[in-house]
Amino acid sequence: MKKMLLIVLSMLLLLSAFTMASAAEKKDLVSYETRGREVDTWNVLYSQWAASNNVLVNLVDGLMTNDNHGNMQLNAAKSYETTDDGQTWVFTLNEGMTWFNKDGEYQADVLASDWATGLEWVLNYAKNDSYNTSMPNQMIAGAQAYYDYTKELATTEGNEAAWALTAEAGSKFDELVGIDCDDEAGTITYTLIDKLPYFPSVATYNCLYPLSAAFIEEYGVEGFRDVTWEDMWYSGPYTITYFEYDNQKVFTKSPNYWNDANVNRLDSITVKIVDSNAVAYQLFDQGELDHVSLDQATLQEIYRDENHKYHNYLVEMRPTKYAYHFHFDFAKNLADGTTPDTNWNLAIANENFRKALYYGLDLTDYFARVNAINPLNCQNYVYTGNGVSFTSDGTDYTKLVRDEMGVDYDYTVYNRYDPEAAAEYKAKAIEELTAKGVTFPVNVDYYFNGSDDVEAQTAKVLQNIFSEGLGDDFVVLTANTYISSIGNEVRTPRKASFYKTGWGADFADPINFLGQETYNDTSAYFSTVYSHINETTDPDLIAAYEEFTELVKAADAIIDDLDARYAAFAKAEACFLDHALVIPTHYEINWELTKINDYSCVYAMYGMQTYRYANWEVSTEPLTTAEAAANAAAWAAE
Repeated sequence: MKKMLLIVLSMLLLLSAFTMASAAEKKDLVSYETRGREVDTWNVLYSQWAASNNVLVNLVDGLMTNDNHGNMQLNAAKSYETTDDGQTWVFTLNEGMTWFNKDGEYQADVLASDWATGLEWVLNYAKNDSYNTSMPNQMIAGAQAYYDYTKELATTEGNEAAWALTAEAGSKFDELVGIDCDDEAGTITYTLIDKLPYFPSVATYNCLYPLSAAFIEEYGVEGFRDVTWEDMWYSGPYTITYFEYDNQKVFTKSPNYWNDANVNRLDSITVKIVDSNAVAYQLFDQGELDHVSLDQATLQEIYRDENHKYHNYLVEMRPTKYAYHFHFDFAKNLADGTTPDTNWNLAIANENFRKALYYGLDLTDYFARVNAINPLNCQNYVYTGNGVSFTSDGTDYTKLVRDEMGVDYDYTVYNRYDPEAAAEYKAKAIEELTAKGVTFPVNVDYYFNGSDDVEAQTAKVLQNIFSEGLGDDFVVLTANTYISSIGNEVRTPRKASFYKTGWGADFADPINFLGQETYNDTSAYFSTVYSHINETTDPDLIAAYEEFTELVKAADAIIDDLDARYAAFAKAEACFLDHALVIPTHYEINWELTKINDYSCVYAMYGMQTYRYANWEVSTEPLTTAEAAANAAAWAAE
């Protein structure tokens, strides 16, 4: 068997080499985004939305980036080191970096102090509206104190007083915040609140991006707050040379990029805004796009017809960085948005009820809404995303969690589905909850956008899954609709029993996931925005959250041994899942038609570097399924 696998791999590698040698290289990529995913700001320090970060990561260089395997790579920094096992980090910049305008014209040198100017902007309450502050505030010495100072100053003396603050020597920022920049030596030194061995991965994210003080001198604070693509200064591999809102943007290779010798860049990337993937498919078919992610109807049409011209060109995409889950609301209201839904709240606080849901829902058909050909490839066994953290021997952290849970990694079946266990938990839940006055079936409110036919079909699939897996005598999923904003219309008034949510890490550590779920922590995103666990009163539910939270705190306190840290986090995560406080669901693994070798592209399961157009291989013709498989095999063998 091993010999046969080696022969197949060798053949794929040969095919990949032949493909790369024979296929013509395309240097002008034409891509797309669907409507509603337009850039919402050109201010890289303000941006918190993936659609904007996907653009901005190409326009300004941060200290670190990633390669096509997800490994952290040097970028603006040519080296980094810690002088005391992780509390002090020193990054040394490359020489010759410059700021330039959209036409590539020199504006200023990139200085080490630009990172202090950038961090001051992020931490200044009046300048950046508290965006991107969480990681610096939690990690960098004095960051929270400076943020609080600027907030108080803006509140008592007005925004202009806080706007006047700078990162210059002798400033309040310089006095409080643990960053020291030496322009002559080209070094940036961060002093942290504690030893944080994962801190360099934070430097892939825009909270630690640079800002030229010379730009602020020329354009002012308001000029940077509302900066446009025409006025901004660039330091990255591309500039924007054309932009029409909600229509089209054009990236052009910067003519004087400092790292031209080491980064293979495309000459241009044109990104069109289209109404849907169905429209994108039409444009791909007409030769106007170089790739398209296929909607399920189009995928099924191509896949089922062996004579379809694209049947042998279907390519399964790599997973996105987002791990998806079903998040419960433990303090739900009825449809009026104010009256507590006592029946649901009592039921979901019961662990046996949650475990009946956890083990009784066969989500295979739900996964097929994401990936109709290989639905089980999408399954997500644990809470933290794959590829976020690795032990010293290269083991993915998520395997530690699976080992703690005793879960085998098998994509041929849906492992978590266990109807016998679900039936036992169901019986126990009915007995316990009936005694508390809960009436059955328990109504489960699910919401989707009423104008989205695909979501309407997904809701029907979920209704069948709940009915077939748990029985209409136990739960009934009610499909409800909202008009335009799930946040304003559903989440704020707390009308839904659960939400399908996705989370992607900003840096390479499990705390980025698990820290969003802790009890009695106002900075824990999912605890405060979705589950409302801090507002519940059920003692058993609170005890489960407290147990989990204490394990998370204990793991986060381990800062001198990453393997021990990850092992402790795995215990915490296994506890979270054992109490069925969330239901992990899937990863997005769609299918596409493409001229892009996805395995040549930056690929990171944290941060914002994945859409950095560095070293992308693009062909003039669409890749066949076999060619894409050969690319995957060659990547795996690297």
